[in-house]
Amino acid sequence: MKTRITELFKIKYPIILPGMSWISVPELVAAVSNAGGLGYLATGPLTPDMTRESIRKIRSLTNKPFGAGCTLLMPGARENAEVLIEEKVPVVNISLGRGDDIIRRVHEYGGKVISTVTTEKHALAAQAAGADALQVTGHEAAAHGGMATSMVLVPAIRDAVKIPIVAVGGFADGRGLAAALALGADGIAMGTRLSMTQESPVHTNTIKKQLESGIQDTIYSDRFDGLWCRVLKTPAAEKSVKKGMSLTRAMVAGPRIAREMNLPLFKLMIGMLLQGPATMMKLAHMSTAFDKIKAATEGNLDYGVQLIGQCQGLIHDIPTVAEVINRTVAEAQKIQQQMGSQLAGKIAAKTVKSAKPAAKAKKK
Repeated sequence: MKTRITELFKIKYPIILPGMSWISVPELVAAVSNAGGLGYLATGPLTPDMTRESIRKIRSLTNKPFGAGCTLLMPGARENAEVLIEEKVPVVNISLGRGDDIIRRVHEYGGKVISTVTTEKHALAAQAAGADALQVTGHEAAAHGGMATSMVLVPAIRDAVKIPIVAVGGFADGRGLAAALALGADGIAMGTRLSMTQESPVHTNTIKKQLESGIQDTIYSDRFDGLWCRVLKTPAAEKSVKKGMSLTRAMVAGPRIAREMNLPLFKLMIGMLLQGPATMMKLAHMSTAFDKIKAATEGNLDYGVQLIGQCQGLIHDIPTVAEVINRTVAEAQKIQQQMGSQLAGKIAAKTVKSAKPAAKAKKK
């Protein structure tokens, strides 16, 4: 299956594993790349040394193209970006911040940059900054999807930009891939689907809960990690959203946040203060959410909170990564053929119908 995304990233299939903290680890990234897709390493919870080690681990597991994510809002993200550039990671995904200099430096060694966006405004800005492609994240997605659904967001951004698009949010099978391509996307990302595979590091307790949950069993709120975020609906998640975050608690949590991010406390606090109260609150939210997200991936849903997309309700099994990718592509191709036949049949029927009056008129 060839699209502009497969050609840009030199991959076999237009299917992406996005960078999900504690989930998109080297083993899962390599499994997706080996199966013909493209995996992104999640660098959010990693120190620069851990990021470098993870990149080298991926290269020991695959000789296929891979990527790495960089969430620029987070302290330590710029240091991780330096490592990605030094290691010449083939594809760099930037989100939650401007990365003009990163784009320029990645291009210098021949790498590609894909920017995550949720609005047309941000899509145009990313294109102007030199991004090679866009990861367009709709409302249905796990974690930080936008306010508009993929059904309308993808075609709106397709009309606005010229560069390739990867659609994110609501895609779990071949029906989703076929639909995304019809909407104008050049590929899809399947975070929730690929997180529920045999190679995924997510604990079986959490995956079991996800299999039992439907498309309605999620919470979308800005009170969990400071941004509008979609999580699995559980008592722990509801409690976290209800509790929220206050400025006082953010300051008190400072030492623990610094430890979790492997940053000196003074550096974290100065960085947060310089960015202003609003950004400080977002960072405090995101940092304090880290241990809950990690706990959920480890199977503790009494305390942890799992980031999940609405498409969890479309998932009913735990196959291998290769099985997911192969059947997704096969199903999409079958649907494309069926739709082609249906459309051709309707066009033919319309042509025959319009020809009959003309034939009658000729006889007269």
